[in-house]
Amino acid sequence: MKFSSFVKDKILQISLIVFGLITIEIFLICYPYGNFIKIYVPLTILVLYFISIIIEYFKKKRYYESIYKLLEELKEKYLITEIIENPSFVEGKILKEILEQVDKSMIENVNKYKYSQEDYKEYIEMWIHEIKIPIASR
Repeated sequence: MKFSSFVKDKILQISLIVFGLITIEIFLICYPYGNFIKIYVPLTILVLYFISIIIEYFKKKRYYESIYKLLEELKEKYLITEIIENPSFVEGKILKEILEQVDKSMIENVNKYKYSQEDYKEYIEMWIHEIKIPIASR
């Protein structure tokens, strides 16, 4: 995950923050506050927002890189849901839940074909047995 792609994903939020800061500056210009206040308030909001974006980026990057690393080490990739840790952010929890449902669906599908093959095998074995009885009695 690149920081530039992460920021591109947050472009709407950044635009809204900039719009809000411009609005705050317009209101502060109308009142007789000192220049320090007019610079400090928007700058503080901007710095705190970018710190929160950086923290969120590193949290998500660490989580997704750990998933990629685990995936590379696994021979049976479908077992990834068994070993990934629970994420601390909502998008990761949603992703893990989706992966678990996909994994469950795949297992059910494989079991369906497995039982179908077993039924067919039993049918063939019974049919062979039924055919052997009349032949053996002659």
